[in-house]
Amino acid sequence: MKSIKTGVSWIDDLLPGGLPLHTATIITGPGGSGKPLIGENFVAAWLKSGGSVAFMSLQYPDKEFLIESIREVTDVDLNDFAEKIMFIQLDTDLSALKSMDDHTIRANLVKPDVWECVMIKIKDHLPDEGPGVLVFGSALNLLLFSPTYGEEILEAIRNTITSDIKMTYLFSVSTSAKAKEIAHLEEVADNLIMTRSTKKPFRLYLKVIRMKDVSFKTEEVQVKIDPGKLEHIKQVAEHSRSVVIPAISKI
Repeated sequence: MKSIKTGVSWIDDLLPGGLPLHTATIITGPGGSGKPLIGENFVAAWLKSGGSVAFMSLQYPDKEFLIESIREVTDVDLNDFAEKIMFIQLDTDLSALKSMDDHTIRANLVKPDVWECVMIKIKDHLPDEGPGVLVFGSALNLLLFSPTYGEEILEAIRNTITSDIKMTYLFSVSTSAKAKEIAHLEEVADNLIMTRSTKKPFRLYLKVIRMKDVSFKTEEVQVKIDPGKLEHIKQVAEHSRSVVIPAISKI
C-alpha cells in the first residue's frame, strides 16, 4: 500500500491517487473553514484500513469532543479502535507530559522538547500495521502564540515534517493569524491542501495545491458536509479564541 483513499466520493475524485503514505500533509486556510473536518475523513479511512492514529486536536477541550466530531462527520466510532488510537491533549499547566492511561497523554506541546518526546512516544506506542501510524494534528497554529517558545515550536514542527519520515503526518493550521509563520510549513510539506469559506451563505471550499508522487486534480470544489456540522466549526473556533490562545500566550 503506497496511498490511501477516503471512500468519500468528492474527496477521492480530487485525489484519484489517494493520500501518499509516509508523507507530511498540511491543510491550511482561515479559521472556521473546515480543515479538521476534512482531515477526519482521512482518519476514518486510515483506521478502517488497519492503521493506527495519534490525535493532537488542540482546539478541543476534551477528547470526547473529537470522538463526537468524527462520529458526526464520518460515522466512525473511535471507541471501536481503542487499541489503535492515542490521544495527546494540550495541557499548558504541565511542565512536560503525563500519561493518563494507556491511550491518553496530557502534554505541554508548546515546549519543543515535549513535542519531540511525544513524537517518540507515538512511534513506540502505536502498532505499525496496515498503512502504519498517522499523526493527525489540528489547530497547531495555536502553539505559535507562545511568546517564549513560538519560534522554537515552529521549527520543531518543521523538523518533524521534513525528517526521515517513518510515520504519516496530517496537520491542519489556520492562516487567520501567524500567516507568515504558517507559510514556512506550507513550503516544506510534501502535500498541500487549502480551504476557504464564505459567510452568506456559509460554505466551505477546498483546493489541492500539490501531492507527492500521486495524481490529483487542481479545481476548487465545495466541501460537502452537512450545514449543522459546519456550525460546530464556529463553536470550536470560539473555544480556541477564548480559552486556548490566552493560556498559550502566558507561556
